[in-house]
Amino acid sequence: MDDSFLHNCLFFTANRLSRAITKLAEEEFAPTGLTPMYGYLIRLVNGAPGISQKELSEKLAITASTLTRFVDKLESKRLVERKVQGKTVLVYPTAKGKELEDAIRLASKNLHSKYEALIGEEASEQLKAVIVAASEKLEKR
Repeated sequence: MDDSFLHNCLFFTANRLSRAITKLAEEEFAPTGLTPMYGYLIRLVNGAPGISQKELSEKLAITASTLTRFVDKLESKRLVERKVQGKTVLVYPTAKGKELEDAIRLASKNLHSKYEALIGEEASEQLKAVIVAASEKLEKR
């Protein structure tokens, strides 16, 4: 059976890459007790206390409803808290959320080191640039 079409399909190859990098990320973030997405969300909130949910969803490239579910989960773990200001919902880190900053940064650094060791620094930089550019074009369609 000719399966070469799979290697020529951006949908298939992008999903294959996503599964591989997700597995690496989950391994590196396991010591934090968080998924990589929750870790990066907390890192954004810690870096900009009072950031709006709208801005968070834009930075993480996820829908507002998905972000709301993520913030609900982190709020239930007492890692972030929300405050309503008019029609805007602002997200703040809690002391417990701030305590995770070093572990999250280490997990992120270890992830970066691991994939660079596996695919090479130059390939890593090129791949990131191509993916960012392609994502921006596809999102604007």
